[in-house]
Amino acid sequence: MAQNRKPSRGNMERRNFLKNGMLAGAAAIVRPAAGAAQQTPGAASEAEVLTTDTCGSDYMVDVIKSLGFEYVCANPGSSFRGLQESIINYGGNRSPEFITNCHEESSVAMGHGYFKAEGKPLAVLAHGTVGLQHASMAIYNAWCDRVPVYIIIGNYVDAAIRRPAEWYHGVLDAAAMVRDYVKWDDQPASLTHFGESAVRAYKIAMTPPMAPVLISADAELQESPLGSKTKLAVPRLTMPAMPQGEAGAVTELARLLVAAENPVLVADRLARTPAAMPLLIELAETLQAAVIDQGGRMNFPSLHPLNQTQRAAAAIGEADVVVGLEVADFWATVNALRDQLHRSTRKVTKPGAKLATVTTGDLYIRSNYQDFRRMADVDLAIAADGEATLPALIEAVRRASTGDRKRVFQQRGAKLAEASKAARERMREAATYAWDASPLSTARVAAEVWAQIRNEDWSLVSNYYSEAGVWPRRLWDFNKPYQWLGHAGGGGIGYGAPSSVGAALANKKYGRFSVSLQTDGDLMYAPGVLWTAAHHRIPLLSVMLNNRAYHQEIMHIQRMCNQRNRGVDRGTMGSTLTDPNIDFAKLAQGLGVYADGPITDPKDLGPALRRAVATVKRGEPALVDVVTQAR
Repeated sequence: MAQNRKPSRGNMERRNFLKNGMLAGAAAIVRPAAGAAQQTPGAASEAEVLTTDTCGSDYMVDVIKSLGFEYVCANPGSSFRGLQESIINYGGNRSPEFITNCHEESSVAMGHGYFKAEGKPLAVLAHGTVGLQHASMAIYNAWCDRVPVYIIIGNYVDAAIRRPAEWYHGVLDAAAMVRDYVKWDDQPASLTHFGESAVRAYKIAMTPPMAPVLISADAELQESPLGSKTKLAVPRLTMPAMPQGEAGAVTELARLLVAAENPVLVADRLARTPAAMPLLIELAETLQAAVIDQGGRMNFPSLHPLNQTQRAAAAIGEADVVVGLEVADFWATVNALRDQLHRSTRKVTKPGAKLATVTTGDLYIRSNYQDFRRMADVDLAIAADGEATLPALIEAVRRASTGDRKRVFQQRGAKLAEASKAARERMREAATYAWDASPLSTARVAAEVWAQIRNEDWSLVSNYYSEAGVWPRRLWDFNKPYQWLGHAGGGGIGYGAPSSVGAALANKKYGRFSVSLQTDGDLMYAPGVLWTAAHHRIPLLSVMLNNRAYHQEIMHIQRMCNQRNRGVDRGTMGSTLTDPNIDFAKLAQGLGVYADGPITDPKDLGPALRRAVATVKRGEPALVDVVTQAR
């Protein structure tokens, strides 16, 4: 029978091949050369010791721990393998804890969102040239938003020890590719140098105007054994006092505000810490002045009667004094740009209106990347941190306020409260339009989400530069500093999803309910961050505003079509996410996240949200895919 047939000499049974052929070959390969010293199995010669009591990266971890980092985000890379091993073994994977990312851009964006929820940075590791190039867009976003992301990259400086792959992952000057949009960088040549530069970098990053910093950690420095760790001291971090406005200039600003009939306070990136909101409330209520919150940070309660954000253009037009408090684009606050067949500009302030600014933007500026915007023609410019200047400004306003002026303030406040109430009522009425439509209106989605989370200690962690930001700001009650985190800074798509996960990571220890109104095009830049949320048990409710397009770009293309008299029928080509439609629920499920949808019937949204909310409250991420209208 066939099964009893003996193998021919030309064939070899698998068992005999493994026993005689492969093993014999392997033995021949590893057999010592004649005359070589024989060693006891498991022993190593003195020149080949592979373990040491401590190494350079252990000292680096000591320094990192001294700076108070709770987390380090990274997509693993061999150029920082020494530092990663020290974090997880020597450092016990605690303070910082290693958070695994699927893309370096997500690592930095997580750090961006984390800071805005927590008020302090996390650390980010990136792999040489390729990792830093992946991270660069997110670094640029953080730069434009003046957020201190702390980045360490691995690098192989010594060409004599580079493995083949390390030739294109190592570089002479690693930070050169991002130097225009980091505040400071260094490439330490020794461990003492690393310690001082690591502490210096933290200090620079956290001093207004805040911004990303970068340290290039040489791999050889990480991996070399340390003779005596006791010789290396960890430098002490001493943070400087924040720069306040000059006393005379603050007194002059107070005089302008007290004398004004219709002063307007415009806040953008003002709220550096939770202390800013009560200070701005105190200043506004002392003056009974209108406040416009441009949303770079959570500056002012959305339902406060002095909040005029929903009628910003009218308030600016009525003002005789406009004060910008850390406003990124003050020119656009007091001017209008019309983008039609020809671009044109006009002032929106009335003749004779006085303009003043308090901003750290005047303290630090770069040339190549022009995120500093047009220069506004102002009457008083105070180069200082807005939040740090508020206490002195409040005191100066109180000193300058007479009884007669206080009576004027009260009358003005009553009128502003009525105007604010009327604006909110118009917004609520507008939200009812297309209430039962399919695809769902973004206003209906915002209202349904609010109904599910309003009794939670919630935090909206998603991006401002989208429909994700419009309706919540109109309909929800924002009154805590962590309930609104602002926008991407540079407007780079791909920020929303990872920054939301980063903010949710910060909110986790406080028991806050994190919710993101997530846009479809943004998530497709780096969907792997959903796996990070699932793997690390980061509770986050992601509600997809799935309009199946890059809709802003559609509008731009259709504008070009109209301008050139070619019709808009083909204006969607190249900007839609259809054929096939993306099933975000299945995508999320494949990455380990509970998901529901796609929801196309408005009646199904409430029940789907309730199920997802229950999942998040159990400590897990959840996603609800909602097919929405374009806006």
